[in-house]
Amino acid sequence: MTQQGVRWTVDQVLALTPDASSRKAGSKLGVAGPWSETGSSGEGAVWGLCKGSGSKPYQTLIDITGVTGNTGIAGVTAAAGPADGAGPACKCSCPSRKFPCKHALGLLLLWAGADGAVPDGEPPEWAEEWLSSRRKRAEDKRSSQAAPPASADPEAARRRAEKRAERVTAGVTELEQRLSDLLRSGTASAEQAGYGLWEETAARMVDAQAPGLAARVRELGSIPSSGPGWPVRLLEECALLHLLDQGWLHRDALPSGLAATVRARVGLPARPEGPPLRDRWLVLAQYDTADSKLTTRRVWLYGTDSGRTALLLSYGAAGRAPALALPVGLALDAELTGYPGARQLRADLGEQFGAPAPTAERPPGVRTDEAAARYGEALRHDPWLESWPVTLSEVIPAQADGAWQLADAGGGSALPVTPAAASGPGLWRLVALSGGAPLTVFGECGHQGFTPLTAWPRDAKETVPLC
Repeated sequence: MTQQGVRWTVDQVLALTPDASSRKAGSKLGVAGPWSETGSSGEGAVWGLCKGSGSKPYQTLIDITGVTGNTGIAGVTAAAGPADGAGPACKCSCPSRKFPCKHALGLLLLWAGADGAVPDGEPPEWAEEWLSSRRKRAEDKRSSQAAPPASADPEAARRRAEKRAERVTAGVTELEQRLSDLLRSGTASAEQAGYGLWEETAARMVDAQAPGLAARVRELGSIPSSGPGWPVRLLEECALLHLLDQGWLHRDALPSGLAATVRARVGLPARPEGPPLRDRWLVLAQYDTADSKLTTRRVWLYGTDSGRTALLLSYGAAGRAPALALPVGLALDAELTGYPGARQLRADLGEQFGAPAPTAERPPGVRTDEAAARYGEALRHDPWLESWPVTLSEVIPAQADGAWQLADAGGGSALPVTPAAASGPGLWRLVALSGGAPLTVFGECGHQGFTPLTAWPRDAKETVPLC
């Protein structure tokens, strides 16, 4: 049984929105007017009928626990089945292909209001049918996981791995030659050659089955003529790319953790390994990044018992939200299994043992100078690391020389806010929350500064997402 009385906040519901238009449309439906026959159960189900443009209302149903099927928050229509993932799940009879759809968001907002608009009750027949099928799938999945795995051909797997390693080595050797040519001809030649040369090189890395190298080459190709100081940035990226190439070529001489990091940075697939860690995981932050081909969702978790910080990654096609969606500010009793690598943060979400629920636990904070030191220490184990998760305690957002920074309340040091974060709406929300008073902020500390993701005002219980 779940904690029936626990209702999410509006911010936690809106953190699940796939895009700005869904947030706007869902907010309009978060009132009682279009809804009828709403209800929620002690097993974590929320349901209702929403009046639409057609003659029949849309049947909307959410399983907020995610436990019964361990699937992500997913829309189910006549044309599409549920997407696998983790966290809450939903079903709606509307034709939308967004996950969650505006009706699911509206119903969650109505339920989060805790004003009696969604009373306790037993699910209707159409809702119980879906919930029962999810429970059955969960049982079948647990049974299949308990069964011994089918035997594989280790020799064939070894040959495939060796063949791919040979292709990657050939690609790395070619890339090293391209970097040498660039340095011999000078950085000015990169500006004259244009982006086409680097796109061709990236395509060669894809052919070599090294997608990680391809992504870094594309980033390098975007640096020439990108603004003042671009030659320095180009040399820095070339040095990091050269270091990664050399790490691959000499991977057998590296410590096991660093070798695993090199393989991951090159783009070789990896699987979580080791015993799962069960904990109450506080959902610290969730945000998406997108390119022309892929949407990547990052979810940061903090183990309230273990003190471990973990990163969940989920992917979706361009323009589509990934399946993984967890409510920021709540904690879930679940198992995580980590990926190989030196100080690797990435983990895989396993079995969940209850509905997400509030917790008074918060990650311990540090001063800004300690945050920078932690990032520096992490770079020793992963030189290609862009940032490191850190919680800052007792900091105040302030301006200095026209730029924003997070300054220690006691004075002495500060961290600059990254340019991307300084130009976004999250910064102004942080400033408003602070009002000149110290607060606790979780975010990512990197070579460009600090990106605030979540904040806890002093003496406040709620977690406030900033992204």
